[in-house]
Amino acid sequence: MATLRAAGLPIEASSGAGYRLLWPTQLLDRERIVAAIADDDSPAAAAPVELHWELDSTQDELARRLGELPDLAVVLAEQQTLGRGRRGRGWHSPPGMGIALSCLKRFGGSPAALSGLSIAMGVSVVQALASLGVPDLCIKWPNDVVARGGKLAGVLIEISGEYDGPCIARVGVGVNVRLPAAVAASLDQPATDLASLCGGEPPDRNRLAARLIGHLRRGLLDFERTGLKPFAEAFAPLDALADARLAVHGVQDIREGVGRGIDERGALRVQTERGVFALLSGEVSVRRR
Repeated sequence: MATLRAAGLPIEASSGAGYRLLWPTQLLDRERIVAAIADDDSPAAAAPVELHWELDSTQDELARRLGELPDLAVVLAEQQTLGRGRRGRGWHSPPGMGIALSCLKRFGGSPAALSGLSIAMGVSVVQALASLGVPDLCIKWPNDVVARGGKLAGVLIEISGEYDGPCIARVGVGVNVRLPAAVAASLDQPATDLASLCGGEPPDRNRLAARLIGHLRRGLLDFERTGLKPFAEAFAPLDALADARLAVHGVQDIREGVGRGIDERGALRVQTERGVFALLSGEVSVRRR
């Protein structure tokens, strides 16, 4: 019990009845996930899907095995001991309380050609969640999925390769299915979960994992073929920073401005008194004022 509590599971002692979880907990099942991917007629449905009880991080597991895993291979973990998000932030999800996965994709071009991939993957995650009836979804540039003022899901993209290509992208996704109060209190920003958004009954976790995998794979293949443009069009109505006053951190001469969408590279356009500036995601952190 102490180990599970330390991992973040909300376990209560019940007088005369042992211990109990505050909510029903559904564990991931690889066979059910693979079957659901096939049912969705997702692209590259035959690409491997691995499920681990515990990893340091799904991103690092892909990095260790770049030489053996094929394109669109996916690794899931029930829990991560060193999960992380953008700009080195931690990502903590207790066993059974979220989804943590990473997907691998090789590209023939240079890393610079993937500057809009963050937008594309954020849109793909929203589309997967919306297909399961999750309401009120937006994207906080470049790819944080937010709803009702709290962060629901995050995307981490790590790219390796030669300056002029080819390169390899590892796309990590974390989604809060149920967020225990103690975990929420430890975060440095407001957060939400699927249970809160869906009236206390989040989607089936295995079906959710399958939808995420299918949409990520489809998004990666579409991005390879068409680039950012169709994703930018889908991003516009989801843009949580559009016309909002913003505080900008990480760029020496820009402190605040108003969000004006994204450009053809996926850079955030910020209007200031000195004009409109385009900010790339690796440079800055942006918050609504």
